[in-house]
Amino acid sequence: MITSPANKKIKEIQALNKKPSYRRETGLFTVEGVRMFREIPEDRMEQVFVSEGFLKDADPEVREKILRSRYEVVQDSVFPALSDTRTPQGILAAVRQERHSLSGLIRKDACILILETIQDPGNLGTMLRAGEGAGLTGIVCDSGTADLYNPKVVRSTMGSIFRVPVVVAEDLHGAVRALKSEGVRIFAAHLRGQKAYDEESYAGPSAFMIGNEAAGLKEETAALADALVKIPMLGKVESLNAAVAASVLLYELARQRRNPAAGKR
Repeated sequence: MITSPANKKIKEIQALNKKPSYRRETGLFTVEGVRMFREIPEDRMEQVFVSEGFLKDADPEVREKILRSRYEVVQDSVFPALSDTRTPQGILAAVRQERHSLSGLIRKDACILILETIQDPGNLGTMLRAGEGAGLTGIVCDSGTADLYNPKVVRSTMGSIFRVPVVVAEDLHGAVRALKSEGVRIFAAHLRGQKAYDEESYAGPSAFMIGNEAAGLKEETAALADALVKIPMLGKVESLNAAVAASVLLYELARQRRNPAAGKR
């Protein structure tokens, strides 16, 4: 049992919570809370930490999953030192990251988000969660986008992080060109869009480019799009939150694919 906050394993988890560089170095990230624990593929769990109280009171399914893993019991008073939340539930796991290739995103029903310098972890997590609900098949982002394995991103995904592949592209423009060469049509959410988002057809492999929350897409990035689309605004609002805009676009694609006649223009 771990009985001290100074324990080496506690320090390692704290580093995983706080340091992107340590997450990259180890290839691990942390997943906290019982709901997210249920979502973790067992073959990716490196180590589980569970408080005395949680292990004692855990429901049978969760308890069995814990007992099948490499786990450490942590004294109740020490467990908060592991946590990245204000009210820890008593269970946390170190999980192996998963790497994906751009070529793995190429498919006939491709529905991809291309993200440029999305800064807010909550936005990134919401895009994965809402995107999965709309049939998102993958995300391509640049290295300036928030770290996928930031604990805030992980929590925001509500498990979608384990099911939606994400590719971090060192050369985002090169990745966009590669997708285009494979027949993926690229749409950029942009205030200068000539058509409203629901006036385009997304029947074939499609990708939506979403830019930085404050600055939007860089001009040279938007220039790579096959079409600029806009989300019409009423009132005095100029634009939507990046995650909301992404959700609107993805659900329009989902609507058209449920009803193919809706996408014919």
